[in-house]
Amino acid sequence: MEIDTQISSLPVLEALASESRLRIINLLATGEFNIKQIAEKLFLSSGIVTRHVKQLEEAGLIVTHSVSNKGGNHKICRLAIDELYVRFPGKVFPDYEIHQESIPVGHFTDYYATPTCGLATYTNYIGELDQPMNFMNPQRMDAEIIWLTSGFLEYKIPNYLIISQQKPELLEIILEIASEFPISNNNWPSSIGFHINDTYVGSWTIPGNYSDVRGKLNPDWWPNRNSQYGLLKTLRVTPHETLVDGEAISQVTLDDINLDSTLVKIKIEVEKKDYAGGLTIFGKRFGNYPQNIIYKMYYSILD
Repeated sequence: MEIDTQISSLPVLEALASESRLRIINLLATGEFNIKQIAEKLFLSSGIVTRHVKQLEEAGLIVTHSVSNKGGNHKICRLAIDELYVRFPGKVFPDYEIHQESIPVGHFTDYYATPTCGLATYTNYIGELDQPMNFMNPQRMDAEIIWLTSGFLEYKIPNYLIISQQKPELLEIILEIASEFPISNNNWPSSIGFHINDTYVGSWTIPGNYSDVRGKLNPDWWPNRNSQYGLLKTLRVTPHETLVDGEAISQVTLDDINLDSTLVKIKIEVEKKDYAGGLTIFGKRFGNYPQNIIYKMYYSILD
């Protein structure tokens, strides 16, 4: 049932404004009962229960029917609804729309990489390993896993926001990442910096480069000793701060990242400070999560 704050909704609101009637509703949530049974279970008189049941029935919250039993009629009561929504006359929070893009990991537009480094499709390595020039191999568009010891990957996508009509509310980037170590090392932290439209929004430290178990999606040819999976991380830039998985990493806000441009640039970089432990990015056919890099821009419509 859905009601609003108009006078016509008063019967429902008044029916709920009673401890005894709420107790009757909670009892009827467990099954059907007649008036006498309700009275006995709630320690009320049958006359009082009859009046409460009538008000609940008139409000449309319960329904009743009569049955003959042992020479008399009994009114059986049951709930008529299982949910009630109250619609207020104005919106406090706007409805958000989403511009969303799935970015294959091989569709980077700029890079810098040092060995150990490489790329692989679902079926084979792309060129020779530890040769940064292979990051420009046309096959890179089919890459499902990319790794590098130092450097960065930068992706560009269209900025679908119509600034005159749409207000950005939240930018979200979701990706599966690990650090990079020759072969692998579960305890190998790496500080990864994130840039949006050339603005540094913060960093997060990846704990390791994982190979304790095989990645759920990895092809059979991929060696067990290699990186197997990463952690699924969510970067969010809000009107107030930037977070990774809900934990603030900087005070950079949506106003700081120049969303007036026609493109959105996403740069993922191995930082040279703290833990410079490399970077591995997994696509939708490697690792544990069947997704590319997911970009979401939540926005509201301007009046």
